[in-house]
This record gives sequence, structure tokens and C-alpha cells, in this order.
Amino acid sequence: MVFGKGKLGLIAACLLIVGGAILSSCNKQTGYGRRTAAKPGKASPTTGAAFSFNDKDTTSFRVTRLAKQIVGPNLKYIQGGRAVLGSQEQDVMAFRDNVERTVTIASFYMDETEISNNDYREFIFNMRKKVSADSVKNLEPSEKVWAGSLSYNDVYDTYYYRFPGFNFYPVVGVTWSQATAYSKWRTEYVSELMREKNKIDSALNKNQLIERGVSLPEYRLPSEAEWEYAAKAMIGTQYMDENQEQGRIYPWDGRGVRNPYNIKRKGRQGDFLANFKRGRGDYAGIAGSVSNDGDIIPANVYDYPPNDFGLYNMSGNVNEWVNDVYRPLSFQDFDDLNPLRKDGIFDEADTYATTLITDDYRVYKGGSWRDVTYWLAPGTRRFMHQDSATNHIGFRCAMIAIGQQGK
Repeated sequence: MVFGKGKLGLIAACLLIVGGAILSSCNKQTGYGRRTAAKPGKASPTTGAAFSFNDKDTTSFRVTRLAKQIVGPNLKYIQGGRAVLGSQEQDVMAFRDNVERTVTIASFYMDETEISNNDYREFIFNMRKKVSADSVKNLEPSEKVWAGSLSYNDVYDTYYYRFPGFNFYPVVGVTWSQATAYSKWRTEYVSELMREKNKIDSALNKNQLIERGVSLPEYRLPSEAEWEYAAKAMIGTQYMDENQEQGRIYPWDGRGVRNPYNIKRKGRQGDFLANFKRGRGDYAGIAGSVSNDGDIIPANVYDYPPNDFGLYNMSGNVNEWVNDVYRPLSFQDFDDLNPLRKDGIFDEADTYATTLITDDYRVYKGGSWRDVTYWLAPGTRRFMHQDSATNHIGFRCAMIAIGQQGK
């Protein structure tokens, strides 16, 4: 049989399409079960009874098809896995409170940026409708954190939190307790907005919302392990066979704080990758230099390049509160799956010769605009009373990832 050039071309194109489809199907992960959350089938595999997919049907067993988890705004997906956490630099402070250990972190979501002044003012605005004036005052960030007896920072006292030019700078002067209150409000507020948008019956209780797959998991402060795992973003050094040939001191490649690439990181080669204090009295470098950061105080939450998880300022700009109670020996007491220290169990305060280490002291991490490079390493850790505030500590929220998409 003889074909013309046009027909031969058409046949070749068809073969390419079929071959591509076959290869594509081969590349998909093998599934041994026929049912998934998105495709539950029409009847029960164990009883044979027909499923009902009508939300208003209360006489039959109802099953909800769920393609993926509802995710709140501003969140980036952090795929979990095995990780080596802990300080990988010399322990110059001799704290010995974060020795390397291998753990596994479940997948979760985290804010791509630090919570900004604008974000926090939205919280205060909405809380005025719910609580007393005194309660609102207790939730407002302290503007006195900028004051210094031997410095002139009065302009920040007055303007940093409220002036529109600082709208998208990270909020500071917030305590751990205030950050936790913000997280709870955000969960309720975003959930209500989603109810209205999707026209969900407001009479449904929490369990009914969960069963329908429309309940938003709570926003919360990340655990120390989650924060450190997300900051290092070792996914950027991952090979197909699970080999990682190098660790990371910072949330980027290399042993320095400047961009070693001329393309990667969306910046010029030699640019600083974080906002930090370069040395005694040097917060920004010399004016006019194109290679200095030029940021004397905190910078816009989007100013510096994100890490490989898409998270901005996981080192520098401001330190960030995490959920954990501080104990020096957490690393040896932690569970190796989703480690978190909620209190001083197994490491009681009375075993230390100090009254500072109590369950009211919380961990903060990340380094800030007023810290030297040592504190930019995700493995370093410090602590402060949960009701204290400074001009160099802010926060961001996290959210658990429920189930696995497509399964």
C-alpha cells in the first residue's frame, strides 16, 4: 500500500500522540486501589449499598467527593519527609541545645511571608467589633519597642506600625500570645468568608463541615521543627535517588550570605540574600553601594528572594515566634515524627538551677535585621517570655495538610 507524504505525516503525528499518552501513563504513580477521595465509586465496596452524593439527603449514607484540601490564602505547600535538623555550624554560643538528629515532618502549609503591619491592622479592625476596647488595646503591638534611652528612634515609635509606607513591612512588637490570638481569629475569619463565598449552610456544625470537606484547618504558629525544615528547604538539593550531597547553613546554597548565581534567586550575583546586621554598628552598608542591602530596619516582606519552598525571609528581616516551649534538651527528648514541645514534660524546670526556663518561655528563630549572620542559620534557637515583645520578632502562620491529594 502506498501513502502520500501528507498521509505519512498524519500517521506519524498520530503515532507520536499515542506514544506520548502511553509514556505519560507509565510515568504516573501506580495505584493499587480503585477508590480515592475524588472517585469514591457509586456504592459501598463492603455492603453494596448505593452512596448518596446529595448534601441535603439525610435518609441515605452520604459520601463527599473531595479532589483536594481547601487551602487558605497566602500559604505555600511544604512537602514533608525525612530531614536532619539541628545546628550545622559551630556552636559559638556553647548552648548545645540543638544537636543534629534525624526526624520526619508531615506535609503542611506555611505563610509565604511574615505577617505584615497591614495584615495585623486588619485583625485589630475586626476585633473591635467583637471585644471590648481594653481587650483590643491588649492585642495591639507595642510601639514602645523602638524606644531607646540612648538612641533616637522616635519616628519608628510613631510611624512604623501605622504609616501606609510601612504597610507591608513585618509587624513587630507582638508577643507570642498575641500571635496565637491572631492565628485563632484568622481561622474563624477566613472560614466565615469561605462559607459565604461557597454558600455553605451556616447552621452546619464543625463535624458536619469536616465531613463535607469544607472545614478549614486552623491557622497556627508552626512548630520549631516545621519552621526549621521549611527554612532549610533541602528540596532544592534533592536528587532522584534521595541523595543530598550537601547540607545548608542558610535557606540558600553556599556558605555565604550573598547570591552566588547570576540568574537564580531572581537577583544579581553578589546581592545580599537576607536583611541582617553586618557587624558592630553596620546595619546596611555604605550609602550608594549597589551591593549592600541598604535596609537599616526591617524591609518589605517580599524584598528578598524566596527559598526553594517559595518562602520569603526565612532568614533575616525579623525573627519569628514558633509554637514550642523552650528547653535546652528538646533535641534528645523529641519524638522523631512531627516533634513538638508543648510543655516541660520529661525536662522539668526544677531540674535547672534557674527560674528562667519555664513553660512560659517560647522559641523564636530566623535572625533579624539587628542580628549578625550566626543567627541566620535555621538551626540556631533562642527564647523569650511569651508575653514579651521586641522590635525584631514577628511571626507567620502554618496549617496542617490533611490527607494526600488524589488519594
